Amino acid sequence: MSFKSAFLAERETKNEEELKEEIEDLEFQLFRMQDNLKEIAKKWQVIGIEQTKDSNWVIVYTSDDGDTCKIMLNDCESAFRGNWDFSIQASYEDEHTIHIGDIKGPENKGYGSICMHYLKELAKDQNIQYITGDIVKRDWDHKDRLVHFYQKHDFKVNIDKETKSGEIEWRLP
Repeated sequence: MSFKSAFLAERETKNEEELKEEIEDLEFQLFRMQDNLKEIAKKWQVIGIEQTKDSNWVIVYTSDDGDTCKIMLNDCESAFRGNWDFSIQASYEDEHTIHIGDIKGPENKGYGSICMHYLKELAKDQNIQYITGDIVKRDWDHKDRLVHFYQKHDFKVNIDKETKSGEIEWRLP
C-alpha cells in the first residue's frame, strides 16, 4: 500500500472533529518548531527534523568537539528552554570507535531510535567502523529493554548475568 493510499484510508476512518483536532495539533507543533529551531540553532548544529511513532515532530541536533559527541532531541510540543528532551552521549575512543557513555530521556516515545539513527549516520559519515557501549549494574533493572533496543538497531549484545554487566557493539556495514 502506498503512502497516499494509507493516508487516505486512515483519513476515511476519522470523523471531521478528529481531523480538525489533528490539524490544530500539527499547526501548533509547526509554530513551536519554528521558535525552537531558532533557539537551538544559536548554540548547536541542527541535523534533522523527524516525526515520532506517535506522529509528534522533533528536532535533532548535535554537539561534537572531536572528543565527545551528543545527539540530542527536542520535541515540538513544548517550548525549548535550553535543555534537551532526550540525549545519547558518546565519546571518540579512537579513530575507529565511538563509545556510548549514556542514554538519557523518557522511554517508549521513539526518541532513542531517532537519536540512534543519527549516531549511526554520524559514524558512517566519519567512516567510523564501530559503536560500542556497556550495560552496567545500574542498568540491570531494565536490561531486557536495553537488549531489545540494541538488537533492534543491529548491535551485538553480550550479557554476563553473574557480574550483571554487558557490552554492545555495532559494526559499520
